[in-house]
Amino acid sequence: MNVHVKPEKDGYSILIEQLNGTVSLHHDGVLLAQSDQAKVMYETRLTPTVYFPPEDVVADLSKRTELQTFCPFKGTAIYRDLILPGTSIKNATWAYNEAQDEASAIRGHIGFMPNAFTDVDFGDNEILTRDDGNISGPVIDWLLREAAYLPTPEEFTAALADKLRDQGVYLSRMAVMVWSLHPMIAGKNFVWSKESGEVTTFAPSYEIHDHPAYQNSPLRHVSNGLGGVRHRLSGSHPTDAFPILEDLKKEGATDYVAMPLRFSDGRINVLTLTSDHPTGFSTENLGFIFECSAVIGRYYEVFMQRENAQALLETYVGKRSGARVLGGEIHRGDGDDIDAAIMFCDLRGSTLLEEELGRADYIKVLNQFFEITSTIVHENGGEVLKFIGDAVLAVFPADGDPKAARAQALNSARAIVARLEAFAQEEGGHRCECAIGIAYGGVTYGNVGSRERLDFTVIGQAANIAARLGDYGKALGHPIVVSQDILDAGTQAIPLGAVTLHNVSKPVESFAISVP
Repeated sequence: MNVHVKPEKDGYSILIEQLNGTVSLHHDGVLLAQSDQAKVMYETRLTPTVYFPPEDVVADLSKRTELQTFCPFKGTAIYRDLILPGTSIKNATWAYNEAQDEASAIRGHIGFMPNAFTDVDFGDNEILTRDDGNISGPVIDWLLREAAYLPTPEEFTAALADKLRDQGVYLSRMAVMVWSLHPMIAGKNFVWSKESGEVTTFAPSYEIHDHPAYQNSPLRHVSNGLGGVRHRLSGSHPTDAFPILEDLKKEGATDYVAMPLRFSDGRINVLTLTSDHPTGFSTENLGFIFECSAVIGRYYEVFMQRENAQALLETYVGKRSGARVLGGEIHRGDGDDIDAAIMFCDLRGSTLLEEELGRADYIKVLNQFFEITSTIVHENGGEVLKFIGDAVLAVFPADGDPKAARAQALNSARAIVARLEAFAQEEGGHRCECAIGIAYGGVTYGNVGSRERLDFTVIGQAANIAARLGDYGKALGHPIVVSQDILDAGTQAIPLGAVTLHNVSKPVESFAISVP
């Protein structure tokens, strides 16, 4: 009789035993496998599994399917369909053809999914019930009680690495690649190293997906749902699967693991672990991390959800406005009365430009116009509140310094006109002219709209005057027209007199700004 004795240690473990006598497997009377060389694997938290040598499997199996799964200490499992009379069961069997050392006893052996068989005859063997083990400890306690108070993913990554090392995991490097919803950044890669004890953050652009280094990397492999990666880097173990493995080996690495970190929306992120210990990672080490990975993944999801929210808000409503929304100013009517310089920048001749270029090329030019305008506004301390058709609305809050706000707005206007002129001179550039209006005054900066749709914007006479001054300048051919309260002593300007503007009760003393 074969009776498994429970291991004394409480950590994650696997144990493979040879079964005695003949073991057989059936599906509704159809023999699937029969062997006197069958083996049973006991693994923490998993139901004991019987594996058959491939030569003792008599069932009809398909070619390898596209499915594969990863276990850090057994390896990558490949799957086949079970062909039965009149039907088939998809991905009914699996095998570790290149099993890790910990599972070498079942290398190439075939296991059957519970739905693939209806009867198993263990002969004289007694199979013990599942052993859930005890994986609690300092790291689990920390994840449940303390980790939630760390404010940044960098601090969490560094603390996690330290906790794992304290638990006996011989980490020399740990990295977490999490994908984002940022319009320019593909994701964040947090890399901790034992040498520095610090975390370095990389933010690759979407071009990473076309880069050869990524194309042939464990990151791409895991992110695309192809399963995890485990490579021993010591001795004669091959390292040619991914170029990074050879680089790590030269640095003294002995073991490498890349495992998926799944978010609740299905996105697959990647946790990579590198060891420089002579024996690498133990089964207990990896099992422990594997069990914690879902909780670890949720922490990074929370961090990235906030970063994604911030990035999207900054992209769609501006940096200052996004921060206010994230800060809780989300109710209709929430806002502050502030003094600010308001700039309205309108692309001239856009209708004719669209007719000349066609819709697709016109949109490219329009995006270039927005890029030039918003970049200059941000460089000068302002914020783009919104794009309105072919126009840009920007605000320069005074924050106690009206003179600075006026100067920021005026400097932005001049730089925009100059940059658009340069753009027209560049190869492939198109003539882009703008009409800019600037006014200064008190505005309400906050939420307006309906219950279902809110807009974070500025409301006030200064905003209206800025838009009308832009229209006035467009009609007269002046690229920049400002109200009198924008000017400082010494500002070169052409007096336009008291101008009557649409929907403005009193004439506005206005000036056209000279552009060098």
